[in-house]
Amino acid sequence: MCCLLISSARDVVIASATCRKWREAYRKHLHTLAFNSNDWPAYCDISPILLEILITRTIFQTTGLQGLSILMDDAGEFTASTVIAWLMYTRETLRRLFYNVPTSPNVNILAICGRQKLEILAVAHNSVTGVEPNFQRFPCLKSLSLSHVSISALDLSLLLTACPKLESLELVDPEIAISDAQVTVELSSPTLKNIYVEAISLDKFILETDSIEHLHLRDCALEVFELIGKGTLKYFKIDDVSVIHLDIAETVDNLEVIDVSSFTIIWTKFYQMISRSSKLRKLRLWDVTFDDYDEGIDLETIAVCFPQLNHLSLCYELRDGLMHYGLQGSSNLENVTVLELGWTVINDFFSHWVEELLKRCPNLKKIIIFGVISEAKSHEECQILAKFTSSIVRLMRKYMHVEVQFEYE
Repeated sequence: MCCLLISSARDVVIASATCRKWREAYRKHLHTLAFNSNDWPAYCDISPILLEILITRTIFQTTGLQGLSILMDDAGEFTASTVIAWLMYTRETLRRLFYNVPTSPNVNILAICGRQKLEILAVAHNSVTGVEPNFQRFPCLKSLSLSHVSISALDLSLLLTACPKLESLELVDPEIAISDAQVTVELSSPTLKNIYVEAISLDKFILETDSIEHLHLRDCALEVFELIGKGTLKYFKIDDVSVIHLDIAETVDNLEVIDVSSFTIIWTKFYQMISRSSKLRKLRLWDVTFDDYDEGIDLETIAVCFPQLNHLSLCYELRDGLMHYGLQGSSNLENVTVLELGWTVINDFFSHWVEELLKRCPNLKKIIIFGVISEAKSHEECQILAKFTSSIVRLMRKYMHVEVQFEYE
């Protein structure tokens, strides 16, 4: 039996309106439908009622639909009865569901699609309430995304319990209802491997999982974040996050990538936490503020603690006469082949810093220099930039085997 592959519902609507064979083909063989306002701007010119009719007619002419995507930005609200009809018609065969349109009143998607064959569920701009793990169970679900969703801390915890095979979790700007005065969320899943959390504000966030490999926190405000696991974490990224107490120490033994940007940390505590990551291959510290920068972060420490490091990214900053990344010590970064260096405010010492780093990376293959250039520059700033450019050109003549790339913003 053949499978009909079409990129979007737009193609189905147009084709079926003009050709009887197309109508027969997609009725019998179409397995995926995607209604996306970015794909077809004409959707935005249709009223919600007419849009519901169009989607209903298209869905109800299919059999065995496995993938349904309804992503309509600024489409207003759909009526609950219509959305329920779509889900009831497709739920027995549906494997992938993406839905981001508010409904009036709210539709309990979990109650309708629970105990079915869903493997991927992404819901946005809706509410999740009254989770019952025994009834609303998702035995096959591997990926869950909740974006701009209203949900209580208890329901979120119960929802993970209802997904025994869940591997990927994405939380984007959720509205989390908390019953206690302290805003605390505790999540536990033995199968989770990938976690992405964005725009979340909590007093305390505790995550317990024995299988986690990939963790990314972005644009969050947390007083306490604690990750409890068994050393399976390989990728840790934290971007524009405010956190007073960060604890991932139990999971760092097999870390391969640490990517920290737009972040304030106490280096001694952070270093103690990651110093066991002897398998680290990429370290990125970008636009990072150190509360204890007088302690010093030198290349010697990086070279000794992370012998397998092959990709190093550092953003230069000189503050009160002290440099974040010192050049103390004599150990080389033997395995580093890619070096990314940048500045927020350039000065005459930056060229010297780049030169010393090049000397410490004998097997370097590529260097990328990132810079910030303001629109209005004084004559002195222009002179510094010109001097830096000339010095880099002279310097790289000594390293003809190294590829050089500049990226300015």
